[in-house]
Amino acid sequence: MSASPDEPARTGAPAAAPEGAGSAESGSTELDQAISRVEHELGRLFARIRVSWREAATTVHPDLQPLGYQVLTSIASGKATSAGAIIERLQTDKSAVSRQVRQLEELGLVESVRDPDDRRARVLVATELAQERVALARSRYEARLGERLRRWSADDLDHFTELLAAFGD
Repeated sequence: MSASPDEPARTGAPAAAPEGAGSAESGSTELDQAISRVEHELGRLFARIRVSWREAATTVHPDLQPLGYQVLTSIASGKATSAGAIIERLQTDKSAVSRQVRQLEELGLVESVRDPDDRRARVLVATELAQERVALARSRYEARLGERLRRWSADDLDHFTELLAAFGD
């Protein structure tokens, strides 16, 4: 993320305080304003992510909702193959997951099959059609993301990754 001509380069070191801005109150106000800008940008980012989920869902099937896409990708990736695991992974309620799974089954994207490890239990699996459509949606998303990120240097991407990791901790 190279600095624009109107903005100083970010080196990771704290910026020098402007002359006459030595009071704690001034620093607190600057920090509060910086935090507010981060909150604003996070809001914009989350909104863009929701749009991406909607676009991906539509790529898979015109009637699929973003939550249905998230449920489907959880199943297709093998990261969640039961309703309970999906609920845990997506941190959503049972009724919402039940509705989405039912719709995915109706659309021919998910099947419920006997668990090979426990013949009494059932697991959810993505159909071949679902795998193809999820792959298409992912490739479109990855192309858009790659297009944006290729504008940055490798150093900027590494720094961004470090900041994201620290923020997520």
